[in-house]
Amino acid sequence: MPQGATETSTLKVGDQAPDFTLDAHGNRKVTLSDFRGKNNVFLCFYPLDWTPV
Repeated sequence: MPQGATETSTLKVGDQAPDFTLDAHGNRKVTLSDFRGKNNVFLCFYPLDWTPV
């Protein structure tokens, strides 16, 4: 489970996203709070190429 995630949490439109850390390209870690107040953040989940359709 990603850092900061809870087992059950529901966000509503307008809620602030909880902080989380994900693995990024090149063995880096990216934390949402690093961008807070600096940039817009776009999060997209892309299924891997070998994932069945």
